[in-house]
Amino acid sequence: MPHNPHSTASIAGHPVHAMLIPFPIAFFVATFVCDLIFWRTGNPGWVTASLWLLGAGLIMAALAALAGLTDILGDAQIRNLRDVWLHAGGNVIVVLIELYNWYTRYAQGEAAVMPVGLVLSLIVVLILLFTGWKGWGMVYRHHVGVADGTDETG
Repeated sequence: MPHNPHSTASIAGHPVHAMLIPFPIAFFVATFVCDLIFWRTGNPGWVTASLWLLGAGLIMAALAALAGLTDILGDAQIRNLRDVWLHAGGNVIVVLIELYNWYTRYAQGEAAVMPVGLVLSLIVVLILLFTGWKGWGMVYRHHVGVADGTDETG
């Protein structure tokens, strides 16, 4: 019986990508929340918080991307899944949007948040819903990185 697609980047059988992805997601969603609060309150502290959240999210996204790329390069079964490319491509778009979002906030401060930064943050959250759905499909439908009785990595 064939084995499940395995995670090449793993620690003690646990996929590193799955360990890292909650961080950029949380940071990018929190950026959107900070933008909403800034929009409603006008308190510039929320702009500062969103700049730090974006920076931390970008760093963690880069680490998660390295682990995900290692998995893609390490197993042909993973490379052959359409969901992988939709997930990865969507997340590349997220990172590019957030790089621009971070840079404009760094360069322009509060002026970069309303309305452009808020809209970009909303777009990112919507894309993350899609890429998360595709990531869910890779794990729960295609069993990527899942150890079961037929998986030699478990």
